[in-house]
Amino acid sequence: MRLPTNDAIAALGGTVLHRDRLPATIAVSTDTRAIRPSETFLALRGERFDGHDYIAVAAANGASAIIVDDAAAVVDGVGAIVVADTLAAYLTLGGLARDRVRGPVIAISGSTGKTTTKAFAVRAFEAAGRGVTATPENENNEIGVAKFLLGLEDADERVAIVEMGARKYRDLEPLIRAARPDIALLTNVGEAHLAIMGSRERLAETKWGLFAGGARAVLNLADAASCERAPTLGQPPVWFGIDAERPAAGGRAVIVRLDDVLAIAAGETRALPLHVDVPGDYNRRNLAAAIAAAWAAGADPATVTAAAPRFVLPHGRYERLTIVGGPTVIYDAYNASMSGALATLGAFAVERAARRIVVLGSMAELGDDAPAMHERVGAAAAAAADVVLAGGEFAASLATGARTAGIAPAALVTYASNDDAIAWLREHAHADDVVLLKGSRMYRMEQILAGLST
Repeated sequence: MRLPTNDAIAALGGTVLHRDRLPATIAVSTDTRAIRPSETFLALRGERFDGHDYIAVAAANGASAIIVDDAAAVVDGVGAIVVADTLAAYLTLGGLARDRVRGPVIAISGSTGKTTTKAFAVRAFEAAGRGVTATPENENNEIGVAKFLLGLEDADERVAIVEMGARKYRDLEPLIRAARPDIALLTNVGEAHLAIMGSRERLAETKWGLFAGGARAVLNLADAASCERAPTLGQPPVWFGIDAERPAAGGRAVIVRLDDVLAIAAGETRALPLHVDVPGDYNRRNLAAAIAAAWAAGADPATVTAAAPRFVLPHGRYERLTIVGGPTVIYDAYNASMSGALATLGAFAVERAARRIVVLGSMAELGDDAPAMHERVGAAAAAAADVVLAGGEFAASLATGARTAGIAPAALVTYASNDDAIAWLREHAHADDVVLLKGSRMYRMEQILAGLST
C-alpha cells in the first residue's frame, strides 16, 4: 500500500531531512534485495543485522526515501525521516495502512493452535464466499504484523486475518494498537514462554491484551483464564468448544462434535452435518474456533461447515509422511509446549500401527516448572506409544515421567543428538510402524525427518 507522505510524517512525528526530495507517497520496504524504484527503505535493527548498514545499497537500487533512527546514516540525494525507533515506526505505518482498509480485521493469538486456527479460518471465509488474506507462516511479531498491514490494498475489502505472537510481557499491546481488530480470537492461555513472562498471571494478562481495543471476543470454553476473564469484556463473546461443552444460558457458541457442529445462539441450537477428518480433539477445537470467528464476522455456519472437508492442516502440524522402505512419520515439530505436546500425544495414541514410536525433543521457555512439565509429557508419551525416545535438555525428565508411567526399560531410549535418534530409527523402525516427531523448534526435529528420508 502507498501512503500519503504527509500522513506518514504526521503519524511518525520524526524529523524530516531533504523534504523537497521526498515523494508524494511512500511504499515501505525493509529489504534492499527486493526493493523497487520509488519505494521507501525503512532500516530495521536486529540481533544479527542493522539495516542502516545498507542505506547506500537501498539508494543505489532506487529507493526514493529512507526512514532511519540515526541521522548520520542519511546519504546525499535522498529524502529522509528520522525517528526514535524504526521498529516502532514500522508498526505505526502499519496502523496507518490499517486505517485505509474497509474489510474486517481479525486477530488470532494464544499459546497453542494459532497457525492452525488461522489456516482453518482462511478456508472458512473462502467457503463463505468472502475475499480473505492472512499473515503468512509464523510472521506474527512486530515485523510480520507491520509488513502484512502495509501489504494490504488501499480500500481493501477482504477479511484480513492477523496472527499475533507474544514472547514477552504485554507484547500484544503494540500489535493491537496497529491492527485494531474488529474480532479477536484467543485460542487458549497455556504455558508457552512462561519463563520469559515471569508468571501465569502475567502470561494471562498479556494474552488478554488481545481485547484492549474493544474487539469482539471469540473464546475457548475449555480455557480457564478465558472463562474467568470473560465477564470483564464490553460485549458477550462468541464461544467455541467440542463435544459436551456448552456456554452459559443465552450464550453464543460453535461446538464441534464427531459428526456434526452445533451453532448455538439465543437459546436455540442448529445441528449442522460435519464431514471432516482432523487428528485429535485439539484440532476439532481449532476447527470450532475458525467457524466461530467466521460466524462472528457474519458468515453462515452452515455454509462454512459444509466446506470443512477442504480444510487442511498447515505444514509441520501433524503432517503425515511416508518414508520409502521405512515407517510412516508424523511430523509435528513446528513448536512444542506442554499443552500442545499432550494434545498431540492424545491424537497419536489412537494411530493404528504395529508399533507407535514417539521421538521427543524437549520444550523451551517453561521456567522453573520445566522439569515437572517434561515429566508429564514423558508419562503421556509412555501411555500413547510402545517406544519412547527422549532427547534435548530435559531428556532425563522426559525419561523419568515415562518410567513413572510404567514403560518397560527396553522401550525407553535417550538420545544425545539427532544423529543418534536417526541411527536408532534406521535400525529399529519398520515399515509397519508409525513414528511421531515432537519437540521445540530449537531442537530441529526436521533433521531427523530428513535423515530418515535419505
